[in-house]
Amino acid sequence: MQQNPIQFQKGLSLTSFLRQFGTEEQCAAAVFRWRWPRGFVCPQCGHAKHCALRSRELYQCNHCHHQASLTSDTIFANTKLPLTIWFLAMYFLTQQKNGISALELKRHLGVSYPTAWSLKHKLMQVMKETDDRRPLNGVVQLDDVYWGGERRGAKSGRGSPNKVPFVAAVATNLEGHPIAMRMSKLNGFRKREIAKWTLRHVHPDAIVVSDALACFNAVAEVGREHYSVVTGGGPTSMTLDDFTWVNTMIGNVKNALTGTYHAFNGKHLPRYLAEFCYRFNRRFKLEAMLPRLGYAAVRTPPMPFRLLRMAEAH
Repeated sequence: MQQNPIQFQKGLSLTSFLRQFGTEEQCAAAVFRWRWPRGFVCPQCGHAKHCALRSRELYQCNHCHHQASLTSDTIFANTKLPLTIWFLAMYFLTQQKNGISALELKRHLGVSYPTAWSLKHKLMQVMKETDDRRPLNGVVQLDDVYWGGERRGAKSGRGSPNKVPFVAAVATNLEGHPIAMRMSKLNGFRKREIAKWTLRHVHPDAIVVSDALACFNAVAEVGREHYSVVTGGGPTSMTLDDFTWVNTMIGNVKNALTGTYHAFNGKHLPRYLAEFCYRFNRRFKLEAMLPRLGYAAVRTPPMPFRLLRMAEAH
């Protein structure tokens, strides 16, 4: 039987992970290598000459005397956890196709639930910020989606207060194969929201295909090539070739979210969506996904627990 080479790639096995990142020293060396590939550079003045203060585990710049730790100004900043715990969390988030809940992560890592939740959301924030810097190109299939059900006695349909709107987009190449995916929470399906999303997430050379929802006309209004297709609604609209991949990915992500997390606060939806997009966008090199996440993590600013709880990660 012929095997899909992407689906059956070996990935990063647990034994290989432990061989590379099983000790605190190995993890610290990896963080240093990701943060300063060519050796220490002062984050304050850019000078390369420095000395290491062994007693306080700090690097001091010989020019401006600024002191920096290995994890300062990164997503790992001010952590009280060993780096081995962080790396193990990165392993589980990158190597499991359908994601891992904070509760399951807590059991694997041997930490409290709030700690596991914070770890997971900080790493998902890294994933989101990383992908947000890479606009989609090629032929982009675009669709409107809602997360959540309707409350009894409340307004039904699109106006339901329990439904969270988000946009789903899948970029394909000339052969029609999916390249990258982006799913973003919106404040509603209005032209202003779509225009803002398009300018941030769609490359000027991309070609966008959507249904005939009026707000999607904003795609062309901000200078992107746009084609709208009248789908007619109903089950048959889900079978149109123009939207094959975006409909497939919406179904896959919704099923995975429901199966893995069951329920979560809608204000955190952007990070959960970003987690699936990040893995999908790097699925061709599963073994390299953890180092790539680590490289991005040391370039992502700190995010305290209070901001994780309060902020909507738009």
